[in-house]
Amino acid sequence: MKKRVKITVIKTSIFEDIVKQYGPEGFGTCPVHKEGEVFYTGFGKPDGFCDEAWKAIYQFVFSLWSGGDEFYFGDWLTVPGVAIGCCNDGLRPVVFRIERDDIEN
Repeated sequence: MKKRVKITVIKTSIFEDIVKQYGPEGFGTCPVHKEGEVFYTGFGKPDGFCDEAWKAIYQFVFSLWSGGDEFYFGDWLTVPGVAIGCCNDGLRPVVFRIERDDIEN
């Protein structure tokens, strides 16, 4: 049985040193996501979720949705059924906790 997947924004950050060298003046943290936001999905990209962030984490969502519990031979995280993913923004990355929910989808 497929289970719903919960995606939580656990950290937004900015690499000030890299932004200073390459970014525009006034550049801040991600304008799309805020810490503490929660999204639920079956497998499709949730409404309001950044397209680029989705591309970076969808493989974890699919795995959890379809029953997977461990990633990278079980030596990556100590909590089964949870993945930690990050968008691919090299100046202001956003970190997500991706976990299977108990609700069937």
